Amino acid sequence: MNAEALLEQLYDTPEQDIIQQIHTLRRELGEQVLILGHHYQREEVFQFADVTGDSLKLSQRAAETDAPYIIFCGVHFMAETADILTDDDQAVILPDLAAGCSMADMADDEQVQRCWQELGTVIDPDQSVIPVTYINSTAALKSFTGEHGGIVCTSGNAARVMTWSWQQREKILFFPDQHLGENTAVAMGIADDAMIIWDPNLPLGGNTPETIRAARLILWKGFCSVHQLFKPEHAETMRRNHPGIEILAHPECARAVCEVSDFVGSTEMIIRHVSEAAPGQTFAIATELNLVNRLREQFPDKPIWFLSPMVCMCSTMYRTDPQQLYAALIAIRDGDMSHQIKVPAAQQHWSRVALQRMLDLA
Repeated sequence: MNAEALLEQLYDTPEQDIIQQIHTLRRELGEQVLILGHHYQREEVFQFADVTGDSLKLSQRAAETDAPYIIFCGVHFMAETADILTDDDQAVILPDLAAGCSMADMADDEQVQRCWQELGTVIDPDQSVIPVTYINSTAALKSFTGEHGGIVCTSGNAARVMTWSWQQREKILFFPDQHLGENTAVAMGIADDAMIIWDPNLPLGGNTPETIRAARLILWKGFCSVHQLFKPEHAETMRRNHPGIEILAHPECARAVCEVSDFVGSTEMIIRHVSEAAPGQTFAIATELNLVNRLREQFPDKPIWFLSPMVCMCSTMYRTDPQQLYAALIAIRDGDMSHQIKVPAAQQHWSRVALQRMLDLA
């Protein structure tokens, strides 16, 4: 029975039975399997992760493990990254093949190639522009980045990566998330007139040759659909209703939100900031809901609020459920590799080069 047919049966089984069966099969497979769980996963799946973390941490652990099978409870680009960094005899499994990323979809290989060609009508990009891709991007874009001398970044190391990049060339082309690039640059003291937005749907990205020549940072017009929902007025309301509250924001939030926040940092940085705070400190956090709810449970002595009055849950991260995790374990036991993520050989080399440049900076 293939994984899809099995899933149809599993959804008729009580979830508590599924969870018990996961425990049993996990013990049976032992060290053959490493389960990676991103912070945004639902708790029912997150509890089974051998390693939890953000994209950088999970990428590093994928590169370090000898386990023949890696189940990545995350989204497609993360499983691609794990496949790039692991050996050919290791298999990376994505429980739900439809778990994608709306941000990663906002910059595809054709659009970025066209951007590079258009830049070439104004400047020589191979001499003056270094591409930097957020890890939330496809393997094709990581390959493009590596081939053109560029590097991958995460929300936790973006400033370090951008510093390195400006040491290599005059300009950075940063994709696919405008906000991470902009917030990082602002924190580094980069002036507004040194940054431009590149809209892939407009000629020259909506810019003039003069603004392109003057720019130090070219920001791709892309965003995270979850973090886009937070607004500055949400922070104002929280401060009015909860005096002394600290506003924590992920750098994928819009600049206007980060500018009114008390702390801006990656998922791991936010977790560390909350854990190190004094008991009784109140927080409102602008990032994905599953993580905020988990922090609330882990630190009951520190009142934690979700910054937005709306539910901001990553719908693609939420797709992975216990039934799919169990089906992935059964497939590994039975030798069914239908959910294996395999990056094409043509993209493997340069993607690994771009990722290794990032890991070397760590």
